[in-house]
Amino acid sequence: MMMFKFLFSLVFIIPMIFSSDYWVFQFILIVLTVLFLFVGSGYSYEWFNLSGFLGCDLMSFGLILLTFWVIFLMFLASQKIYGENNYKSYFMFVNLLLVMFLFLTFSVTNLFLFYLFFECSLIPILCLILGWGYQFDRVQAAMYLFFYTLFASLPFLFCMIYIFWNSFSLNYLFFSFNIINSCNFFIYFFMILAFLVKMPMFLVHLWLPKAHVEAPVSGSMILAGVTLKLGGYGLMRTLNIFFSMNVKFSFYFIVLSVLGALLVSMICLIQIDLKSLVAYSSVVHMGMLLGGVFTLSNWGMMGAYLLMISHGLCSSGLFCLINIIYERMGSRSILVNKGLINFMPSMTLWWFLLCSSNMAAPPSLNLVAEILLINSLIMWFKYMAILLFILSFFSATYSIYLYSFSQHGELNLGNYIFSYATMREYLLLIMHWFPLNFLILNCEIFTLVFI
Repeated sequence: MMMFKFLFSLVFIIPMIFSSDYWVFQFILIVLTVLFLFVGSGYSYEWFNLSGFLGCDLMSFGLILLTFWVIFLMFLASQKIYGENNYKSYFMFVNLLLVMFLFLTFSVTNLFLFYLFFECSLIPILCLILGWGYQFDRVQAAMYLFFYTLFASLPFLFCMIYIFWNSFSLNYLFFSFNIINSCNFFIYFFMILAFLVKMPMFLVHLWLPKAHVEAPVSGSMILAGVTLKLGGYGLMRTLNIFFSMNVKFSFYFIVLSVLGALLVSMICLIQIDLKSLVAYSSVVHMGMLLGGVFTLSNWGMMGAYLLMISHGLCSSGLFCLINIIYERMGSRSILVNKGLINFMPSMTLWWFLLCSSNMAAPPSLNLVAEILLINSLIMWFKYMAILLFILSFFSATYSIYLYSFSQHGELNLGNYIFSYATMREYLLLIMHWFPLNFLILNCEIFTLVFI
């Protein structure tokens, strides 16, 4: 019943939105986050709090907690909406809908309900991009996001009907290995296509940079922090149905993912928009994640899950840093934002810490995730080590490029002012960096997910 209580708590907040203060609503979200943290403490890796169509295991528990945490930080980052009174009540309402849909997506135990809330979570993100985006191109970016996801997920609905006819259940608890013996490649492909687009995989990733560049900071945070993880979560839940098909065809997906990650890491080196660079780096991380998931090994699954948590915190923090600079300089171009160590010296440390976490430097949680993923891929095919070596080199290169080109160099002559960060911005960055680097002390809890 605990999951229903949390759902009802979220529903009953709706009438408060148009009467309560912005910061009161944010306080309620952090209280719910802390309460939910205690719900899962002390449980084993089995399912718990099963009730009706809702339930939770360690995999969904970590992602629900990440959802609450990132949406709380979205309010902390969106001070400008509160300060300018830019439809702040509607902003609160859209974010509450978003947290409800994501909570339900990660906590339902039925595949059809997962598909329903998976699609519903798209609507608040569209509202964020269209309503609070920066430029007129946000309409095109929203359409890219909408039609990419919708086009790929419609065949998923028909595949679910096929699964129901064969297994007479759409509940995760009744899925077993190779439950569908008569399926063909098309059923397998269309079943996972919706998740590959949502990740996104290389070749179907073009909606992501557009959506990130045009979205407000809150939209970029939730896209990078949680929404991309819907694809990985869906793959982990459904790939065991098609075990025999995956053994035959996983080679092509793994090679495409790793080669795509390698190509995109080179594309990162020619980006001049800071947001676009971080968005493309997300595609690189998701390529490695996909490679680990398709190996279907314990190490690959554990590494993918750890990367989902760590990337959600790290990438969200980088978007916050870019927004802090954008609010002061009025530009995200790396040609304008040079020599920022002179402009905001206090922020240079945070740029260094988050860029080093993005390249999987210790003691970041990214390090453990990439060690597990690299080992799983080398165990799957030993010559993959060559590609992974080059990929790791270019991942470090674009992270250093992001840090050095923005912080060092000749300061733009139009910026004679010196700017300082507020306590709110320091708190925002600390609350991204602290769990990202200190969860490594207790990372064995994540390994219980796939025992």
